Amino acid sequence: MSSDNERGLFLAVSSSLFIGASFIIKKKGLKRAGVSGVRAGVGGYSYLYEPLWWAGMITMIVGEVANFTAYAFAPAVLVTPLGALSIIVSAVLAHIVLKERLHLLGIVGCVLCIVGSTTIVLHAPQERTIDSVKEVWILATEPAFLLYASFVVTLVLVLIFHYVPQFGHSNVMVYIAICSLMGSLSVMSVKALGIAIKLTLQGQNQLIYPQTSVFAMVVLICVLTQMNYLNKALDTFNTAIVSPIYYVMFTSLTILASAIMFKDWDHQTATQIITELCGFVTILGGTFLLHATKDMSDTTAGLSSFTTPGKHIHPTVTHSSGLCT
Repeated sequence: MSSDNERGLFLAVSSSLFIGASFIIKKKGLKRAGVSGVRAGVGGYSYLYEPLWWAGMITMIVGEVANFTAYAFAPAVLVTPLGALSIIVSAVLAHIVLKERLHLLGIVGCVLCIVGSTTIVLHAPQERTIDSVKEVWILATEPAFLLYASFVVTLVLVLIFHYVPQFGHSNVMVYIAICSLMGSLSVMSVKALGIAIKLTLQGQNQLIYPQTSVFAMVVLICVLTQMNYLNKALDTFNTAIVSPIYYVMFTSLTILASAIMFKDWDHQTATQIITELCGFVTILGGTFLLHATKDMSDTTAGLSSFTTPGKHIHPTVTHSSGLCT
């Protein structure tokens, strides 16, 4: 594994640790605020005066920054799937701190996520060397990626203007598809912006190039769109449904976009690629198992239920993902 991949791996794992812990800290802050004021679940904002809740928010922000930085060093195929580790962190901490005992099948789900993540880490492609944001711009304007980006934008516009009014409140896939499609573009732009910042800090100023501003604008547009429709999905549908489906679609499309734009798999053998895909599928299985068993009661499962958050941005309770992780 290259030194850049090692840095990206460290940052991605650190991000999951911070984000996973932030859910527990924020939840304790919400509980404490609910004792003395109106609970957030019924429209109260007393948690804004609770230092513990703000500690959770700061922890989450640190995790998101680490996730953002990880993309500057490692390929998306390595960084994005590791977002599932935050679910494990929150599960373990909830078991220890909140006494929300993890179901036996939930433990199996955690193990699957760890096995899948390890498989991906051991077979992840090397990050390609990029010396200027202009090189990233060339990759982003190649016909294959332009075709993908055009398809994404067109499909998102069709979903927003045609399908959202008719099916947005009845079909969970409409909102999640918009979030996931825009998320794949936002990660590519975040990676480009991260590379520009990394090179600038190394003494090669990339902020003077207009391409850097374009990537920053794309990040802003994509993230705002993601936040808007993810919030709609979370407000309309059960989180236990939204989170795993979003994770699967977002991660799959991000890996596809990265493979097209950065050609992550060009120098890998078919065996390496298949192994990485198997690792990804293993993580998906673990994630679904964690969410599928969250509502199982003691009488049906023998152990207490456990609720895990998703990995994505929400105004009060946020997942994961990174930004888009």
